[in-house]
Amino acid sequence: MNSRLGDKDMTTSCIAVSAPGDMGHAVGKVLGEHGNDVITCLAGRSERTRGLAAKGNFRDVPDLETLVSEADMILSILPPANALAQAQDLAAAMKAAGSTAVYVDCNAVSPATAAEVGAVMADAGAPFIDCGIIGLAPIPGRSTRFYVSGPDTAPMVALDGQGITVIDMGADIGRASGLKMAYAGLTKGTNALYTAVLMLAHRLDLFDDLIGEFEDSQQAALKRMRGSVPRLPADAGRWVREMEEIAATYRDAGLPSGFHDASADIFRILAETPFGAETRETIDPNRTMEQSIPVFVDQAVKPGPEK
Repeated sequence: MNSRLGDKDMTTSCIAVSAPGDMGHAVGKVLGEHGNDVITCLAGRSERTRGLAAKGNFRDVPDLETLVSEADMILSILPPANALAQAQDLAAAMKAAGSTAVYVDCNAVSPATAAEVGAVMADAGAPFIDCGIIGLAPIPGRSTRFYVSGPDTAPMVALDGQGITVIDMGADIGRASGLKMAYAGLTKGTNALYTAVLMLAHRLDLFDDLIGEFEDSQQAALKRMRGSVPRLPADAGRWVREMEEIAATYRDAGLPSGFHDASADIFRILAETPFGAETRETIDPNRTMEQSIPVFVDQAVKPGPEK
């Protein structure tokens, strides 16, 4: 394995990003701008993913065996529902290729899921780093924070300042993912709560009354609602599993998990609306909160199929 990753003075390494979605392509782009060779495997991927990879200036390799053979480090950045399966596929590729790379799970998963991924990598003989990403995707002038933990985080710490900020949380796998769970429990959990409150008010025919009260007593919260609620369906499908991972983290900690189980239900409803087919590029920027909530409620109360 290439030792350059542990040397802060060496800025060039081969970093694989799997997969180049909204966050992944931006991370790969800034790492490439700092002299790294950024690769991915686009076999079987959608046109949107291919477009994001091109936007991020990724180098495409033909298969996973080539990817694990060329990469010094693999950053797994994808919807949390796919985190474990992705690790299993790449572990199998490592065994087939007879080559390993440092594997960094950057997904929004519980500490328990992070440990599962770590065990898969240990079986393949690959070093593992637990990572939680906090913040919007990196752009010039805005560095996204990567919290990392594990027995040897030096390969990730070496990337600090290369368009991202890396914060070492110590040797225990699960600390970084646990922090992500707590943080997203607030941010995405708050969006679910906003949506649930508005849906209830609409269902009780009190929507206008509630908005009138918010305009008087909750102006900051109302502004956030207006800005975020109409845009949530585009991300809701990915966030269902994230809320489930957060709920599992609460249960594993001996704490009530019902709030985030319900948040998963809210995001599941949003993902099933007609707006759920949108991407961040195709969101209707003119759709208002007032237009969105009735559609959400209609989906929530829609009768299920007869048995």
